[in-house]
Amino acid sequence: MEALEIEGRLRAQKKLLGKIFGLMFPTLFGCRSAHELTRTRGWDKNMPSRLLAALPKRSWLKRLRKLGHDILCALWRHIESRSAATRSRWQWTWVWDDTVFRKYGQDLELVGSWYSGQHKRVVHGIDGVLLLVVIGEGTLVVPVDFAVRRPDPKGPGARCRSKLGWAQVMLDESVAALRRRGLELPAPLVVADSWFSDSKLMAYVADRHRGTVLVQGKTTYTFTLADGQKVKGADLVQPAHWPWRQSLHAPGWRYARLRAMSPTYGAVTLLLVDKPREDRFYLFCLASDIPATRLLRLWSRRHLIEQVFRTLKSLLATDACQVHNEDAYYGHLVLRLIACFVLYYTSRVLFKGHVTMDEMVFNLKHHWSSVNCQQLELYGRS
Repeated sequence: MEALEIEGRLRAQKKLLGKIFGLMFPTLFGCRSAHELTRTRGWDKNMPSRLLAALPKRSWLKRLRKLGHDILCALWRHIESRSAATRSRWQWTWVWDDTVFRKYGQDLELVGSWYSGQHKRVVHGIDGVLLLVVIGEGTLVVPVDFAVRRPDPKGPGARCRSKLGWAQVMLDESVAALRRRGLELPAPLVVADSWFSDSKLMAYVADRHRGTVLVQGKTTYTFTLADGQKVKGADLVQPAHWPWRQSLHAPGWRYARLRAMSPTYGAVTLLLVDKPREDRFYLFCLASDIPATRLLRLWSRRHLIEQVFRTLKSLLATDACQVHNEDAYYGHLVLRLIACFVLYYTSRVLFKGHVTMDEMVFNLKHHWSSVNCQQLELYGRS
């Protein structure tokens, strides 16, 4: 009798595990959203909301942060006693970015109107700010913190934090948490797009953490070069006789390093970048002696975050979430961030970098479309 009870509990746990896995990866099962998956599987349509709302949003975020910090601590302790050459291959690059998850209804107070870089216009949705750590040249991408901005906070108190405010708090809390665990980290090197090119934020990171923030410059910024010439950002991206050099780490790339003064930022380092078949752009940071080639390599890691968002929005069907509870939405996003990390880890580490994210996504979809496992209720589709 006791053996039958244990077997029944295991069967129930396997069914629940299958449902949770399906909710995290609905598109792998041929469904656009978790609610569509519940209809095709004959599950309770309210089950996703109940599972995701089982924890309050603060608990969901704590779990995401703890996961990121545990992974980073394990990696750091693995390499901290190694040679300088080994540590250089496992350098950390902190990356800030934000994204808008499309949502059309007014079911959540989190929904507002935000500018989307992907759509190049203002869209209706939920604006999230994400902090990532890129290990080495993209061997691992670890989500560290996540926050959703409120468009119209209700109740007493000041207005919600801006994107820049969230970025500062995330970096401060993550660095402090890692130091409490006994990690003596080098000064953080942070990369971000032009949305985070705020003089106060860049100066804060330099003063508080002795770190460097490398951002993409805007065409409207004004600089005075070392020879007294005044230029705007638009001039820097136009053909001119700049001191171009060839990049050793990226064949075909050209770059030009300039020192300049800005009325807003003070002394800065400008890095003009010319890539084949792409529009010219420029990067800048507060005056720094970091070699230009290293800055270029730092910036190349910033684009790895695009793979994270592409996986979140397409494969993990983030935009298709239909829950109407704020805690459930936080659970929805945090679970997908964790799932995205698992996918990226699998593609980059287990496959030794020989399989791209796109190839892995294709193979996963093909594999899971033919799964036949009665215990997990994942019935074969072909």
